[in-house]
Amino acid sequence: MSKKKYAVGIDLGGTSIKIGLVDLKGKIIKKVSIDSCASKGPDAVIEQIVKGIRLITNKKYDKILGIGIGAPGAVKFKRGTVENPPNFPNWGKVHLGKAIKEKFDCNVYVENDANTAAIGELIYGAGNELENFIMITLGTGVGGGIIINKKIYRGETGGAGEIGHVTIDYDGPQCKCGSFGCIESFIGNNYLIGRVKKQLQEKRDSQLNKLTSNDLNLLSPQLIHQAAQDGDDFAKSIIVDCGLKLGYVLASIVNVLDISTIIIGGGVAGFGQLLFDTVKLSIKERVIKPFKDQIVVKPAKLKNNAGVKGASALVFYKS
Repeated sequence: MSKKKYAVGIDLGGTSIKIGLVDLKGKIIKKVSIDSCASKGPDAVIEQIVKGIRLITNKKYDKILGIGIGAPGAVKFKRGTVENPPNFPNWGKVHLGKAIKEKFDCNVYVENDANTAAIGELIYGAGNELENFIMITLGTGVGGGIIINKKIYRGETGGAGEIGHVTIDYDGPQCKCGSFGCIESFIGNNYLIGRVKKQLQEKRDSQLNKLTSNDLNLLSPQLIHQAAQDGDDFAKSIIVDCGLKLGYVLASIVNVLDISTIIIGGGVAGFGQLLFDTVKLSIKERVIKPFKDQIVVKPAKLKNNAGVKGASALVFYKS
């Protein structure tokens, strides 16, 4: 029988749960994706997590060093609790780590999903040779993870890195967090798509209308990127606007932390080089002079596997 040891890495999302069996080198041996059943409450979600773990391990739990879980919401790493995750109704505070440990009797580590992505990039991805970097995940929300001296920085309560809720306009739109003008309320996927839909009513000549067959419910970051590549000026302006606004926030973070490398991942990061170039330009325009020539902005490497690989790294490297 093989003596190899594995970790189970879990990327908990509001729609689906990605679960992978991962070896020490970060290779995903087996992976499944199952419905999160988020609308049915925490017990149903936990049941789905357990089901997924059993699907990929075939009950050979003796080979598993532990289970890592990346979850949205406020996460207490040491306690393994997840509190009020977005898109998970009726959660409150759930002792997720304890619930899973009771089923499998092995070490279980629970971390915020953006932090998990940052740890994944640190161990297996674009941050592998870096001591310090700021990780940004652009998706439904805007997440952040801060790596300092090759360790995730969690802050006093575990909530550090909530870059998506840095305000860039105190009189801006209300964010789901309750505040106003957060960067997430401008470039988070749902907010962004909603705003672009309204603008397209006056942009009838945009390539986006053709790409969606005039059904704006089909609008996505991928189609915006495609239209921009096809030369559509409106689509390009959307990407540039996102990059400028994100750069405004990151300039402040760079000024505070003196960390000059930014790694960007998530679906909206699929906007491509135009986004990265604009973010870099925007940061350089606003950071203090000693930092201007140090700014590096680059894409994450792990893409859709960032959550699973990062969660497995929680087990292997105790970040």
